[in-house]
Amino acid sequence: MAKGLLVTYALWAVGGPAGLHHLYLGRDSHALLWMLTLGGAGLGWLWEFWKLPGFVAQANRPQNQRQSLGRGIPPLSPIRFVAQIIVGIYFGLVALISLSSMASFYIVGLPLAVGLGVLLVAAVGGQTSDFKNTLGAAFLTSPVFYGRPVAILPISVAASIAAQKHRRYKVSRKSEPLSARLYRLGLAYLAFTGPLAYSALCNTAATLSYVAEALGSLLSWFSFFPLLGRLVESVLLLPYRVWWLLLGDPGFSSSSFQDWEKLYEFVHSFQDEKRRLAYQVLGLSEGTTNEEINRRYRELVKLWHPDHNRHHTEEAQRHFMEIQAAYEVLSQPRRPRGARR
Repeated sequence: MAKGLLVTYALWAVGGPAGLHHLYLGRDSHALLWMLTLGGAGLGWLWEFWKLPGFVAQANRPQNQRQSLGRGIPPLSPIRFVAQIIVGIYFGLVALISLSSMASFYIVGLPLAVGLGVLLVAAVGGQTSDFKNTLGAAFLTSPVFYGRPVAILPISVAASIAAQKHRRYKVSRKSEPLSARLYRLGLAYLAFTGPLAYSALCNTAATLSYVAEALGSLLSWFSFFPLLGRLVESVLLLPYRVWWLLLGDPGFSSSSFQDWEKLYEFVHSFQDEKRRLAYQVLGLSEGTTNEEINRRYRELVKLWHPDHNRHHTEEAQRHFMEIQAAYEVLSQPRRPRGARR
């Protein structure tokens, strides 16, 4: 049955973040990706508004034309590659929060979760990738960073490179009943959300500890990228701020709210830790005036500029970048400790 553009736009508007329009068009991998990421945090859902006519045309293409277009190797897509890395990190963080108490997590659970996230993005649309090679790259990278949450990033990058290297078009198959497709999507959704829900409801204290560990690892990646780090912090704190805006300060009388308040304070205090490290990089004490910070910054820039240190360029470049990042952190106004908005 031919797919209608008007129906597709209606489903996109009503249930786009849940992937209803992709389900209607037979794009089950894309639908599952949207279900698990809420439409790519809403950004992917908005961005594909202009791509829906192409999706509909692809869904209405005759079977023989799909087979003829499925020959050769798909073109390399930088957007898909970046999306694979991001979703792989996302799957890894969710696994770290919900499954890190299991034995051999960093050898089995973490690379499997990251690899599946990368494969899910690789299977969006009319192409896919090799299952064994993608997961193999994830499992081979995992032991190098054993026991450290930062392993999520290199595992995702390695798996994404393997997925791009072995990309191929999907083999065209006959359409399946909607009930069978919904059954598979439901199982995949439960496999993703089940452990997370169980951990949050039945082991709240440990889950909060894992969340804090995951957030700390994530934020540490942005230590020397202050602007991007502040953006990530804002996104992480957005649910709490919306709650505070709608209900005011609830007082956090229940133990559950008190635990989440501790988590909020953990994220909120990360900026203080970055400022402390920035003072150390510049060799200053906390409370130094802006004029002294500016003067010290100019002195260190002249001292460690790579053009002035050609005999040890690598060391100078490293110090120069640290100085730049530290100065950018200290140039931002410090928010009051009790500020919520």
